[in-house]
Amino acid sequence: MANILFYTALVLIWVMLLYHMFLMQGGYRHFKTYERVIPRWKEKMTDLPTVSIFIPAHNEEVVIEQTLKAMSRLYYPKDKLEVIVINDNSSDRTGEIAASFTVKFPFIKVIETKPPNKGIGKSSALNEALRQTSSEVIVVYDADNTPERMAVWYLVMGLLNDKEAAAVVGKFRVTNAKNTWLTRFINIETICFQWMAQGGRWKWFKVATVPGTNFAIRRSVMEELGGWDVKALAEDTELTVRVYNLGYRIRFFPAAITWEQEPETLKVWWRQRTRWARGNQYVVLKFLSQFFKLKRKRIIFDLFYFFFTYFLFFFGVIVSNALFIVNIFYDLHLSVGNVALVLWGLALLLFLAEVMITLSIEKTEMNRSNFFYVIFMYFTYSQMWIVLVVYSLGLELKRVFLRQEVRWYKTERFEQKRGDVQ
Repeated sequence: MANILFYTALVLIWVMLLYHMFLMQGGYRHFKTYERVIPRWKEKMTDLPTVSIFIPAHNEEVVIEQTLKAMSRLYYPKDKLEVIVINDNSSDRTGEIAASFTVKFPFIKVIETKPPNKGIGKSSALNEALRQTSSEVIVVYDADNTPERMAVWYLVMGLLNDKEAAAVVGKFRVTNAKNTWLTRFINIETICFQWMAQGGRWKWFKVATVPGTNFAIRRSVMEELGGWDVKALAEDTELTVRVYNLGYRIRFFPAAITWEQEPETLKVWWRQRTRWARGNQYVVLKFLSQFFKLKRKRIIFDLFYFFFTYFLFFFGVIVSNALFIVNIFYDLHLSVGNVALVLWGLALLLFLAEVMITLSIEKTEMNRSNFFYVIFMYFTYSQMWIVLVVYSLGLELKRVFLRQEVRWYKTERFEQKRGDVQ
C-alpha cells in the first residue's frame, strides 16, 4: 500500500513539474513574439472607447497618493478617461487624500460605497462603481498599484484589436522586491506566474486568468455577467471562469505593465495567500459542482488545472513527504530505494531550470543572487505553500459545511521606500 501511495504521489509531482516546463517554453516564446503586433495594432487606435479605472480603496492612506500620481500620468485622452477611487468605508485619510487629487485632475473622482455594498469587500466595491458609471471599458487596479504611463493604452489596444477577447490582462511587477527575503521570494514567484501561468497558457491554449489588477474588460460583458461575485474571495479567478463560459477569451498582453507592493512580513503574507488559496478552492468547488452545465470545453480544461494544482498536486507532495518522514522511524518496506533520491534530485534540478530560464526573460533578474534565492526558496517558501494550502482547504470546507459568511481580508500596506515607486 505504501509503495502504491508513493508512486501515485511521484506521478502527480512529476506531471506538474513537466507541465510547468512546457508552460515555461510557451511563456518564453510569447515573450519573443508579443510585441510584433504592436505597430499594426496602433493603426486602429483612432476612435478610442471611454474608459473607467476602478480603484477599490479601504484604509489605503499609505499607498493611495503614489497610486493616484501614477494615474495622473497615464497616456490616454483625458476626455475619454475617468479614474474612480471607490472609498469603501475607510476610517483613515484615504478619502481626504483622494479628494485632493480631484481638485487638480478633473478626470479623477471619488465615490463612497453605499449599502448593501458598503464595507463588505472588493467585489461589492467594484459592483458599486459599475452601477454608478457608464463607460465602454472598465480597467481595475488595486490601491497599491503604480501602472506605467502606457499601461491603459496597451490594455485598450488589445481589446480593440481582438474582438474575441472580453478582457485583456497585463503584466505586474514587484516594487519592493529587494526589501526583505520574503519579497525576493514573492518577486521570483510573480515573474514565474506572469510568464508560465499567463504567458505559457496563452501561447499554447489561448487561455489566461483575470488577475486582481491591471486588466481591462468590456462593460457589456460585465453587465451580461451581472457584476462581480460578492461571495468569492478570489473574485478574479471566479470572473475568469464565467467569462470563458460565455464563449469569450482573455488575452495576456504583457506590454501593459503595473508595479505593485507585496507583503513584507510572514503574517501579512499568510493572510493574503490564505485568501487567495481559499478563493481558488471556492472557484474549483463552485464550478465543478456545475460541471455538466458548463458550455465551453476550454474552461473545463482550466478548471482541471486549478483542481490539479490545489488538490491533486499538493496531495502528492504531502503524501510523499509524509511517507519519507515515517520511513525514517518505521520501515515501510518502500521498494523505490535509491530511485527516490535520484528522482528527488532531478525534480530539484528541473525546478531550478524552469525558474532560472523564466527569470532570464526579465533581464534585471538573471543574477547570481537570485540563483541562490531560488535554491533557498525550494526548501522554504515552496514548503510553506504546502502548509498554507492544507490550512486554507480546512477553512474553506468548514465554511461550506457550516454555511459561514465570507470575510474579506484587505492586505496590509507598508510605507514605500525611496526607489520602490516606478
